[in-house]
Amino acid sequence: MAEDKSTGLAGGLTNYGDRDFSVYLRNSFASSMGYSREVLKKPIVGIANSFSGFNNCHRHFPELLEAVKRGVLLGGGLPIEFPTISLGEVFLSPTSLKFRNLMSMDTEEMIRAQPMDAVVLMGGCDKTVPAQLMGAASADLPAIQLVAGPMMTSRYGDERLGACTDCRRFWGKYRAGEITTEQINDIEGRLATTAGTCAVMGTASTMACIAETLGMSLPGTAAIPAVHADRLRAGEASGLAAARMVANPIRPSDVVTEKSVENALRMLLALGGSTNAIIHLTAIAGRLGIKVPLKKLNELSDTTPVLVNLKPVGSDYMEDFFHAGGVGAVLRELKPLLHLDTVSVTGETLGDRLECDPGYVDRRIISAADEPLEPQGGLVALFGNLAPRGAILKRSAADKRLFEKEGRAVVFDSLEDLANRIDDPDLDISPDDVMVLQNAGPKSDSGMPEAGYLPIPKKLSALGVKDMIRISDARMSGTAFGTIVLHVTPESAVGGPLSLVRTGDRIRLSVEAKRIDLLVDDEELQRRRDATVVAARPPETRRGYDRLYASEVGQADEGCDFAFLLPVEQKDEQSGENGS
Repeated sequence: MAEDKSTGLAGGLTNYGDRDFSVYLRNSFASSMGYSREVLKKPIVGIANSFSGFNNCHRHFPELLEAVKRGVLLGGGLPIEFPTISLGEVFLSPTSLKFRNLMSMDTEEMIRAQPMDAVVLMGGCDKTVPAQLMGAASADLPAIQLVAGPMMTSRYGDERLGACTDCRRFWGKYRAGEITTEQINDIEGRLATTAGTCAVMGTASTMACIAETLGMSLPGTAAIPAVHADRLRAGEASGLAAARMVANPIRPSDVVTEKSVENALRMLLALGGSTNAIIHLTAIAGRLGIKVPLKKLNELSDTTPVLVNLKPVGSDYMEDFFHAGGVGAVLRELKPLLHLDTVSVTGETLGDRLECDPGYVDRRIISAADEPLEPQGGLVALFGNLAPRGAILKRSAADKRLFEKEGRAVVFDSLEDLANRIDDPDLDISPDDVMVLQNAGPKSDSGMPEAGYLPIPKKLSALGVKDMIRISDARMSGTAFGTIVLHVTPESAVGGPLSLVRTGDRIRLSVEAKRIDLLVDDEELQRRRDATVVAARPPETRRGYDRLYASEVGQADEGCDFAFLLPVEQKDEQSGENGS
């Protein structure tokens, strides 16, 4: 059947077997909403609104939505808002990642099924932006990402506070007995005090910067605080740009290319950004048939400096990054390393963007490339017999004294086991040991939660221990810090080597060699493999979306996407890998 090229309400008609009747009926029902005939002739810009009472990051969206609508009207379009699933990070069980793909499907299908000529994607909280970009990439309608923006910092005594690196820092002090219950309760009420996403370079802010670097957001919009008037102006400008794209379509497939994905990886590394962004960028790129190999990440990491002094890597906050020059200032420092011929939703190339006056840059926040915070990128992929397909370490937020180390494994075989034993005073563990968590990957019952930030056992934190090597197939919050090896692939629940580790085994970490190895001979590992029962619960024992997720979710190095959502040629490859 020929593609329907009609615009506005005449596009994507409901099928009654009579096209003219479909237009007549649709106009009739649209008229019931108070639209005039003249308005109904205009091109439509859909606004995917992920506002929810269960998403504190998006509580300012009603006001931001009005700004987007104003921009669409200025551009001669008709703005029509539609709701989608919203993913409030701390309000979802067992973890928000489990529902990212569901939100992407919702976004894709509502863009595809409803009559719109372009779309503005309103997201912000961690998994909402990747979900929207994944859905938009698959639908491939002209789209612009508008992010919520970060929250502002608060105060506790003479300290600035910002979710959620400071959440973890003070919780660690509480567990170590350094602050009282009364103090932690006071701090709890001060950590998150405005609308917006976490105030540090966590997953939400990392994905906002990646969206801008890819070219899917308007230049200069990633870091604007949620409550700043500029955020409303960004909403208006995004609506206007979306309306203009109706006459001159720029599709996600024009913007998200191998070159722009490589630029986004450079940005991630220069930010010392969230480890979650590797999974999300892999999934976004995968929807357009673009691969993000972990070995490529290492090649780029070796030549990309860390430039941004924000928590959890540095000392400052997103509002400081905004005033320091934001994404544009970082891009200018990285310019010799970037592909300058990539195109954004504005139609201009990255090279054109970087020709304009950079304005003020605060070098306390954004370093010059020749005086970086770190000479190499913030993230590194590790390989070895414990992670044949890779694992991730955020080296910029880790203790360098642990980078070349061998230690005794102390194994927790599930999240329940971890919770039951981590604070047992009789737990046999020392600061030189390596903590290992199994069965927390994507196909486990927990769905790959942000549990990789294993707490330091109370008996050790009370002695002043701040960091240890921790290894798992889980994720961790982008706001967290420590020498933590994550996303071990293949995961333990499908029989990966991580499932074969036993307490007392020796594990060697070498960041220099980019390896993580279990020092057990092959014969013993095979014996264990033969005796190991795969922990993943069979999909047929589940129902509903839980069953779909368990059946279809890929491994971390595949972006944890569903195989059936990928382009056909990539789906066939992933299905083959999952079956091997």
